[in-house]
Amino acid sequence: MMLQDDTICAISTPHGVGGIAVARVSGADAITIVDRVWQGKPLSDATSHSAHLGTIVDERGDAIDQAVATIFRAPRSFTGENVVEIAVHGSRWVQRELINLLIRQGCRIAAAGEFTRRAFANGRMDLAEAEAVADVIASSSRAAHRIAMSQMRGDFSNRLSSLHDQLLELASLLELELDFSEEEVEFASREKLLTLAQEIHTVVSHLASTFATGAAIKDGVPVAIVGETNAGKSTLLNQLLHEERAIVSDIHGTTRDTIEDTIEIGDTLFRFIDTAGLRETTDTIEALGIERTLQKITDARIVLWVIDATAGIDAINRASQRVLPQLTEEQILVIAINKTDNPDADIINIENSLRDIITTTTEIIHISARQGTGIEQLEALLVKASGTADIAPGEIMVTNARHYEALTHAADSIARAIDGLSMGLSGDFIAQDIRETLHHLGEITGTITSQDILTTIFSRFCIGK
Repeated sequence: MMLQDDTICAISTPHGVGGIAVARVSGADAITIVDRVWQGKPLSDATSHSAHLGTIVDERGDAIDQAVATIFRAPRSFTGENVVEIAVHGSRWVQRELINLLIRQGCRIAAAGEFTRRAFANGRMDLAEAEAVADVIASSSRAAHRIAMSQMRGDFSNRLSSLHDQLLELASLLELELDFSEEEVEFASREKLLTLAQEIHTVVSHLASTFATGAAIKDGVPVAIVGETNAGKSTLLNQLLHEERAIVSDIHGTTRDTIEDTIEIGDTLFRFIDTAGLRETTDTIEALGIERTLQKITDARIVLWVIDATAGIDAINRASQRVLPQLTEEQILVIAINKTDNPDADIINIENSLRDIITTTTEIIHISARQGTGIEQLEALLVKASGTADIAPGEIMVTNARHYEALTHAADSIARAIDGLSMGLSGDFIAQDIRETLHHLGEITGTITSQDILTTIFSRFCIGK
């Protein structure tokens, strides 16, 4: 169990050798402890948000390294406590000696996420903003970084705070009526309360609905590349990744398992999954690969169906019987007619056949994976299909499964309140549903939480954060 009164320390930069490494020290005695190992201007006299050049020395007075110490005095620091950040050279030995020296002077090693947890405990950020810190660190695309920065700035929390205030107003009016139930006083018309509850439900439901897109942006938009054997799926994967990631062969059934890799296209990270070719087979291993292919189709946000333009209509019909039944309404199908540079390509008949098979609006593009023709147009099409280009500047996206679950529960409870208002139920039943809604929203920001939840969340952070 973490002790809030302890002074903690850790290396906050990545492990390994680099130009510099930064050790972070936080706690009431942070400045005093660092001063004991500091040779230079006394840090106890330093003003907040100032940097100082000096030398780190051990108990014998031997120099460990020249360093820059940056002072942040409480409460104007990341954690809300006194904080010193010590920048030294990136030698592993220097880093190890510095941390050991700080521990001997009274620090202890920080637990995973303890700096951010202290920031949350000291009111420097709410829980949603604290979780966004980890998302900023882990972001691997511009789109994911933009969403994480928005959440860390408090845009999501501010929206929830507005909902919280509206719910409190709704609850207070109903509970006032309960206090004066004998006088039969009505503090607000049921029509106005119903309208307010419906507005809250609309906002909560919309926030929950952004999770599918938000999670895809955060983790990489999953794209399953499917089709019959030798359609050119692996060649296409290599083109999209700009490297020879998958083995390419004219032998049918070369890919027997899924191959996954990610790449950023535009501002969006995509997670491409090359799958085993779809065909009838008696090979046990290949059959298992085809089973995995069907599962990857189910899991994908975008299904990229690669069709060999030279294979004939029968091949399309066979593949369609395996691909199309796996698709859901939420998924997007993109069809890439490959090998269009081949003289035997039968593009017109293939497109006519597809129009007979496909009943929904589907993007169709002509490519040659071997020649690289049409790849840029395909990439643009995938960005469009991902939906990331449609996100308006400043729009709030939910990327965290915990937040999504809480929003879903909040939408359910406010929906019950709406039903109660519509049916003229007693105010105490409606007030209970509103209190539940407040509870679920409070779980997101941390106004209502448990130690177990906090421990689970912050254990996912790195030690230095």
